[in-house]
Amino acid sequence: MRALPVRRIATSALCATLLIGIAAPASMAADSDLSRGHSHAAAPVPGADALLAQTKTLADIGGVLAPVTALVDAALKADNGQLPADQATTLGQAAKDAIAKVAAAAPVAPPAAVPAVPPVALPAVPPVAKGAERPRALAAADVKADALTALQTAVDSLVKAVTSGDAASVVPAATAVVTGLVNFVVATVLGGGLPAPNLPGLPALPALPTSTLPTGSLPVS
Repeated sequence: MRALPVRRIATSALCATLLIGIAAPASMAADSDLSRGHSHAAAPVPGADALLAQTKTLADIGGVLAPVTALVDAALKADNGQLPADQATTLGQAAKDAIAKVAAAAPVAPPAAVPAVPPVALPAVPPVAKGAERPRALAAADVKADALTALQTAVDSLVKAVTSGDAASVVPAATAVVTGLVNFVVATVLGGGLPAPNLPGLPALPALPTSTLPTGSLPVS
């Protein structure tokens, strides 16, 4: 009497095995077709390139903000603003590496195209005195590069301050780093081709200076 249930169990197991054997290839084939369908359908949407570039710009901002603010945070929370030399070096190097990475990836602005002009005799221009103020007409890429350079200098100064033993020098150095970060963010937002902000009540941001060519006629001898 016990052989019948055993036989039924064996028969049921055999049927299940056969069903699995039949269904598995079909399932694998369906998965394969689905995978092929996804591979064929994978294509960037129209206009994605511009948005991807803007996303990369925002990622660069975050990549600099995180390590630099970590250095400032550690400095301001440390006892008397002093950090162990190895910790200060590690934090400072992480900040400098992030700045250098963004600086290296920054595109070089191509020279502006200038229409051909017939040769004319121009009046002599007096030489610029040594130490004269740098011209204000700078391209957006130059402004961002200047901001990164200034931020790098501020980071170096903060690393020295947190290992100098002089607690009074930490806050001014940290303030310079925060200011450098703000300058970098503003230069990136204004000159990085990002969408214009549209939040109601947000004050208008100033435009970056741009190079201009004189529109008047040139003197002819």
